[in-house]
Amino acid sequence: MDPACWIDGRVVGRQDVLARENELIARRGCYTTARVRQGRARWLERHVRRLQRDGRQLGIGEVAAERIQAAFAELSEATFGDGEGIVRLQASASHDGAAHLVGMARSIGEERPAWRAITAPAQHEGWTPFSGVKRTHDPVLARTRDALQRAGADEAVLFDDAGFAIEGSRTNLFVVDREDVLVTPDLARGGVAGIAREIVLERGVDIVVRSVTRAELAAAREIIAVNAVRGARPVVSLDDESVGDGRPGRAARALAALLADE
Repeated sequence: MDPACWIDGRVVGRQDVLARENELIARRGCYTTARVRQGRARWLERHVRRLQRDGRQLGIGEVAAERIQAAFAELSEATFGDGEGIVRLQASASHDGAAHLVGMARSIGEERPAWRAITAPAQHEGWTPFSGVKRTHDPVLARTRDALQRAGADEAVLFDDAGFAIEGSRTNLFVVDREDVLVTPDLARGGVAGIAREIVLERGVDIVVRSVTRAELAAAREIIAVNAVRGARPVVSLDDESVGDGRPGRAARALAALLADE
């Protein structure tokens, strides 16, 4: 794979933007990450709507749907050809008031069938006027990803100052509680409005949206992490303690099936 970037309508080599990479990533903005195959992003229309919605919420300006679609297609073709990979598109503000669109590509990487999770080292900030948006600059997530790398884990669970589980560092969470009820944390507490979560709620049945306490999470029969790139992944351990019987469960398989087809 020859890494490439897409900047405001032009595909460039990754080496051409290394000097500006920190500046581009650190700008105030929002992003979405898609799995692409043969030049097409899965759930393309949802990614377009999300980037436009989040951009409006942050006040960074409108990004035309055609630009977003072109970025996915052109960057994917330049990097993966007819193959498969991951493309991250970021919309951000600039000094001239225009909305910049930057895309970066990477390989799929390892796909573990079951995940290990840790508790994030910092508290989630809870609800803010920008809740629901997948923001580019989040110090809590930056610290959490460093902790993940040190622990060699797949995901970290973020809790707020009241002890409620909000989300994973890169996923939304679904939990099978002790009463065998499938629950997902309420976004009113500040979680990101993920595409995979949206799809599961549209297609699934008997899913309860409510707050989830730390104690409930520790006692859960299953914890499932979902996002648009990986689908549904069973979390089989949290802080080195087994979740349920320590194996993928029925709910994880059901959510994986819901997210298997576009």
